Amino acid sequence: MSTLEFKPVTMRDGAKLRRYYRDCNYGLCEYSTGTKLMWNRTLHPAWAEAAGCLIVRNVFGEEMVFDYPVPGPEGDVDAALDAIDDWCIQEGIPPVLSVVPESQASHLLSRYMYAQVSSVRTWRDYVYAAEDMRTFAGRRYSGQRNHINKFRAACPDASFRVLGAEDKPLIQAFWDEYDQVFTKTSAMAQRELSFAKKLLNQVGRPWFRVGGMMHQGRLISLTLTEKCGDTLIIHIEKALYGYPGVYPATVQAAAQAFASDVLWINREDDAADKGLRTSKLQYLPARIAPKFRFRAQNELGAHVPQIPTLTTEHLTLDALTDADADAYYALCTDRERNRWWGYDDIAGAGPNPCQETFLRITREDFAKRLAINFAVRLDGKCIGEAVLYRFDYKGGAELGCRIAPEYAGHGYGTEAFAAVADWALYKVHLTRVVAKCYKENEASRKMLSSCMRPNGEDDTFYYFQKLV
Repeated sequence: MSTLEFKPVTMRDGAKLRRYYRDCNYGLCEYSTGTKLMWNRTLHPAWAEAAGCLIVRNVFGEEMVFDYPVPGPEGDVDAALDAIDDWCIQEGIPPVLSVVPESQASHLLSRYMYAQVSSVRTWRDYVYAAEDMRTFAGRRYSGQRNHINKFRAACPDASFRVLGAEDKPLIQAFWDEYDQVFTKTSAMAQRELSFAKKLLNQVGRPWFRVGGMMHQGRLISLTLTEKCGDTLIIHIEKALYGYPGVYPATVQAAAQAFASDVLWINREDDAADKGLRTSKLQYLPARIAPKFRFRAQNELGAHVPQIPTLTTEHLTLDALTDADADAYYALCTDRERNRWWGYDDIAGAGPNPCQETFLRITREDFAKRLAINFAVRLDGKCIGEAVLYRFDYKGGAELGCRIAPEYAGHGYGTEAFAAVADWALYKVHLTRVVAKCYKENEASRKMLSSCMRPNGEDDTFYYFQKLV
């Protein structure tokens, strides 16, 4: 069972997040305190800690997605990924990791047997060599130098100033002027401006490096940056209109003031804005860093379009039908036998289930490819079920079987269990089928021992597995 306990990211969590982001070399803007705080109301990030790693869960559209774990000094990324997988299995959703840095993508490709992978152009961050931004040296940056020279000629007294908490009145005065000249009307632009203003209230926090160009006692540009590992991430770049060249002058001055101890400067993505894309490309990025999205898929989704029919010496196993409703209801509501099934309530169906509830649950689970329930039939009559569930997205799944009491003791459970285990390993291409039973359930222990190998025990269960 997952032990992850998520807490919503708030402005008060900055120091806790920075413990991980401070030395993180993923190089993407999402792996930073500023992005989590600035886009809080859009992505609804929540955080937890596991295996010495920071785990962040976001909401993208209607889907929960996870950042790639960020390890601390002794962090175990694989254990943190296991915790994410366990949480998702418990919640009945597939693990989705987004956005994954290129440096970690191959690890997920080897981890998950099946996954849908994408890398959208719009998400990609513009990453520049810090030395290039500090100097704008060489013929290729002649355009930027020309713009800066024009700015210096028009505003010879302009100078870059590092800003602290005591400069909040200056920053507010800048926003007051900026509002008067801001012309973008799209919802995205308005939202980004609102979030930028809120984040600038964090000026003075030790994890942010904030500065701006001063001219005649006024701020005419603002930038808020954050050092994460070997990368300086620029979260905010704003300037008043009417000062040609102020943007490249601010970019260079900020790089000189804040990027002396980094290799790279990340100016974030372009949000599919044509003007932003043109501008960011003009600064000649060293790379346009891809971000990968992995949506793990299990073997049911990959190989099982419909529930098949399996046959054994005495039994047939196939899909439950409406005609099985009475027998399946009796099986699911047999409290005496189901105390060994491991449910906290009857078949996991909640209080007062009706006859159709159990069939509906099995069909919904298969439609989502979370589980596959086989009716175990003797001479056409449903006498039990075998269910393959809890797919771990790494080649494993758990198998359970129960037989109606009037048919118990004849080996039907063992026969059905063995048939589904073999089908899972050789037709669904699992590499591992596991099972467990309560220590008090001697009949189940004997049945599992005849089909599988022991795989340990704890205070409550005996564990078994079958491998290929």
